This record gives sequence, structure tokens and C-alpha cells, in this order.
Amino acid sequence: MQTHLRGRDMITTQEWTKDEIDTVLDVAMDLKRKRALGEPHPYLRDKVLAMLFFFTSTRTRASFEAGMAQLGGHAQFIDSETTQISHGDTAKEIGEILGRYNDGIAIRQCDWGFGNQYIRDVAAASRVPVLNMQCDVYHPFQILADLMTIIEKKGDPRGLTINVSYAYASSYQKPISVPQSLILLMTRYGMNVRLSHPPEFKLMPDIVQQARDNARQARGSFEILDDFDAGFQDADIIYAKSWGAMLTTTDHEESARIGRKYTNWITDERRMALAKEDAIYMHCLPADRNIEVTDGVIDGSQSVVYDEAENRLHVQKAVMALTMR
Repeated sequence: MQTHLRGRDMITTQEWTKDEIDTVLDVAMDLKRKRALGEPHPYLRDKVLAMLFFFTSTRTRASFEAGMAQLGGHAQFIDSETTQISHGDTAKEIGEILGRYNDGIAIRQCDWGFGNQYIRDVAAASRVPVLNMQCDVYHPFQILADLMTIIEKKGDPRGLTINVSYAYASSYQKPISVPQSLILLMTRYGMNVRLSHPPEFKLMPDIVQQARDNARQARGSFEILDDFDAGFQDADIIYAKSWGAMLTTTDHEESARIGRKYTNWITDERRMALAKEDAIYMHCLPADRNIEVTDGVIDGSQSVVYDEAENRLHVQKAVMALTMR
């Protein structure tokens, strides 16, 4: 248990030690237990979190707002399009000013090649913790919730095989931040991580190398496959979702055209049967139903997507309570 986390930014889990992440999980489990028992836990009474959104959200906004209320504080929703941010407020000004008004700043900015740097620029100017609600490179709170869910459902994650796979979706070219954060954190916990994707849908080389290094240090494994079915074989966890071909093209229409070559990359009952009998299916949501995943899988007995979504609330509350107190 680490007790020195006040004031820490959460931009990527890679910048936190494993002991610090274990502390987050321990506190998250305790807060989940308290909520189940109806025990008040207003650790952030009178604290205010600024939530700055450049991209729309369902789970992220709802869970951060609910979490701050349950911790006794207030979440302040700020839309970039309806404020002076769209007319010239700089990252430095946002960090300086919101950092004086509030006790924490949470930001979702997923613009490719810009989002992560923007969050870091705000953090450099802020006197309060900055929390990454998703950027173009990382999605730390989703992945903390994913790890918490795996531990709840499977116990010790060491030695488990997780298939982090591309899946086709027609809705939009989704960020690569979820698969990148998955391979970074799960390798640190000694899991056998498979990254399955078509050649055009690769991830950032430095992130892949960090995942390899993490796996070696944690005595797990990391491999890259280009065969969708092979990724499912004997896996304990299936995490198949869509992302854009960001490292192949920055043109979203071109990325969508490339993706249409892989419409057969859908998680269905036949693919799930290739995994272990007690394998679980995970997805960060929203999923393109019957395109990314069939209704039979996402609504089936192996799916844990709603428990996974709930755990966003608990890990976010844990990080806020530890960093904003």
C-alpha cells in the first residue's frame, strides 16, 4: 500500500509503479464494497473536479460525475465547443486557471498526434492533478477497470492468456488508446498477451517495445498475430474491439476503406468456442453489435462487459481519492 500519491497525475499507468497500481486496485475494491453496503465515503468533501471534454462520452462522463458525488465533491462539466477554449484558450491557460479554481482536472482529448501532448501541456501548468479520461495514445482508467474485472473474475492474472484483438466496426475510426494501454498494463502483471491485428492496424512501435520489455520483466509473454482465429485459441480472456489504421493513414475515409477488407473479424459464437470453456469476453463499449461482436456473445454468459463498465466508477474514485485529497 502506497500512501504518497497526493497530487499525482494519471496520464498513463506506465508512469505509475506496480505497487502504486496495486494500491489503486486495493482502494477501488474497498470503495466498491462500501458502495454495496451503503457506507458513506465522502473523502473529497468540498473538492471540485473540472472535466474537460473535446470528445463525447457516455460511461466516462457519467462515472466521473457519479464518483465525485459519492466522494462528497462536485464534477464540473466543461465542453470545449461551448467555452472560450474553442476561441483560443491555450493548454497553459487551462492548466493555470482551472488548476486554481479546482482540485483536479480531467481531460478527454483524442485528436491523433495532439491529444496526449495537450494533456501533458495542461499538466505542466497545473498545480493540481491531471487525469487522462482518454487521449490518442492512452486510456488509463478503462484499463485499470479491465484489470480489476479480470482479477474479480479470474483471480491472480499471472499466467492468464489475453487476446487483445482488432475487430471490424463500421461506425467510426476508433482511437488506438485502448489496445495500447491494454498491452502495456497486462504485460506488467505477468499475463501472456497476444496482440492480434491485420498488418494495416498496427500500434505505435515504442508502445509495442514497452510491452515486450514489461513482459520480460514480469516473466509473462507478448506475441503479435495476424490470424484472427488463432488469437482466440485457448485464451482465458477475449478483448476484441475496433481501432483505426492510424499508423497507416491519417485519412479516416481511407482507414475505413482498409477496414472493409476485414469485415469477417467479428467475435461470434464459433470464435468464442476456440477459447477456453470458461473464457470471458470483454469490451470497453460501445460495441458495433453484430459487426464487431454478435448479440449472442456480448449478451451471453461469458460476457462481463457490464461488470467491466461498472468498475470504471470504482477505479476512478480510487485514483481521485488518492490524488485529490
